[in-house]
Amino acid sequence: MRIRATVAAVCGALALAAVAVPSAQADGKASPFDRAPQAKKMAAASEDIVNPEISKVVISGGSDLVFGTSGTKTVTLTVTASSPSGIQDGWAAFWHGPNLEEYDQVFAPEADHGTCTVSATNPTVSTCKVTVSIDVKRYLWNALAGGWKVYADALGTDGGYTSAEAYTTARFKRAGKVTVNAAPEPVRKGKTITVTGKLSRANWDDNLYHGYTNQSVQLQFRKKGTSTYKTVKTVKSNSTGGLKTTVQASVDGYWRYNFVGTSTTGKAVAAGDFVDVK
Repeated sequence: MRIRATVAAVCGALALAAVAVPSAQADGKASPFDRAPQAKKMAAASEDIVNPEISKVVISGGSDLVFGTSGTKTVTLTVTASSPSGIQDGWAAFWHGPNLEEYDQVFAPEADHGTCTVSATNPTVSTCKVTVSIDVKRYLWNALAGGWKVYADALGTDGGYTSAEAYTTARFKRAGKVTVNAAPEPVRKGKTITVTGKLSRANWDDNLYHGYTNQSVQLQFRKKGTSTYKTVKTVKSNSTGGLKTTVQASVDGYWRYNFVGTSTTGKAVAAGDFVDVK
């Protein structure tokens, strides 16, 4: 049976309790994912052992994980693997940093083993699930926004073992917010409408939202009685995240700002503001 002793030794109880390893503890330490000392010994002692093959790792909600300024997000990781002898365990975790010897942060599952389900059509294949809980206030800071690696491993029932330090990637993003106000309301046809708003994003250093500067934001319009917004123009946010532009009034409809996001910040869209054109 697999024993993840190294994780307990390196990361302490926090890593096994689904929380992060503080960077001060991580500096200069060995990899936190040397996961299977017993499996490796078994494999070395027998020529009949076949190492499993990992075919897929899936992150619940997709590879982009967006976090605001508070709360805990629970993410499910599923590892699909195969072995002639069958799969007894599969496991995965998130890590950030240049490599596993110099990681900045780790988010490991609460459980030391995955919950595995054997395929109904192929007994050599199993899908194993683990859950990771991420507390924004306690364990995220701005420098961690962007790309993360996903570690994965699998253990066969014969003791065969496979691990991948970076089987796939995930992107941790700071949540974005955008507002809109179109005025005047109502307005005469042909007159000018001024559309203002503000783009902001979560700051994981102080757990507040601040204006997101110098970003391209789409001004969109949906004609009354239709269901589709169309982009009218692109507006740049100013030094405080403010948005402002003018358009000509033509027909009744809804105006909104739409931010498509960046590599470190999630997308955001405002609820449409209706303008009655007389």
